[in-house]
Amino acid sequence: MAKDTKELLKKVRKIEIKTRGLSPPLFSGESNSAFKGRGMAFAEVRKYQLGDEIRTIDWNVTARFNHPYVKTFDEERELTVMLLMDVSGSGNFGTINQQKLDLATEICAVLAFSAIQNNDKVGVIFFSDKIEKFITPKKVRSHILMIIRELIDFKPQNTGTNVAEALKYFTSAIKKRCTAFIISDFISPEFEAELKIANKKHDIIALRLFDKHEEEFPDLGLIPVKDEETGEVMWINTGDKKVRDAFKIDALKRNAHVKEVFSRSGVDTAGIGTHE
Repeated sequence: MAKDTKELLKKVRKIEIKTRGLSPPLFSGESNSAFKGRGMAFAEVRKYQLGDEIRTIDWNVTARFNHPYVKTFDEERELTVMLLMDVSGSGNFGTINQQKLDLATEICAVLAFSAIQNNDKVGVIFFSDKIEKFITPKKVRSHILMIIRELIDFKPQNTGTNVAEALKYFTSAIKKRCTAFIISDFISPEFEAELKIANKKHDIIALRLFDKHEEEFPDLGLIPVKDEETGEVMWINTGDKKVRDAFKIDALKRNAHVKEVFSRSGVDTAGIGTHE
């Protein structure tokens, strides 16, 4: 077995072991709250019994038969979880514990193992400024291991980021309602319209990855900075407080705008730093 493959399998195993301790509370038994109450499917109408909740009364049937009837529900055992993972060049940035791409890989792995333990289907869309790869949702363990291997070893063809393209493709490809996690730094052209459309059809959760030094440069003097998405190298004088302040203001504006987009679109969001 090649050394690279051995290392890859070690990483997969490490992520699986780590995930076992994290995953049960994420999905099992809490689907209703985690996924906005859509983990229940209508089963039948029956006569009201002592102890039934008043809110389950079916008033139309009750009026027809002049006796209280209630709706009963079965828990939907199978959800579909889609992971939309940003594999663009900006994921190669990280100055503290890890790069954003490493963090994204671990988050995807945790979500994938969690879903499979709860008997849910999992699929993945890798995206940059194009759709790099689509993995159809399935729920067998071997499928999850294949996804994790892809996550760790994936080499994108493009370096840019376009969240709107990913959302358009996702809305078109996945017909049945699902829960989707978008994992990205969201440094992308506008995507609000596509996000609103996707969130009407599905339950979207946005996980924004960031590095502290994207928001605040330390004083390191004159340093070269390479844009991983365009390949352009610029020399920046981080010793100049005005330069550092301008950089911080720009980052704060960008982050505030992204948060507003999520808020207006009704999308749940969380920020996760490379130092966490």
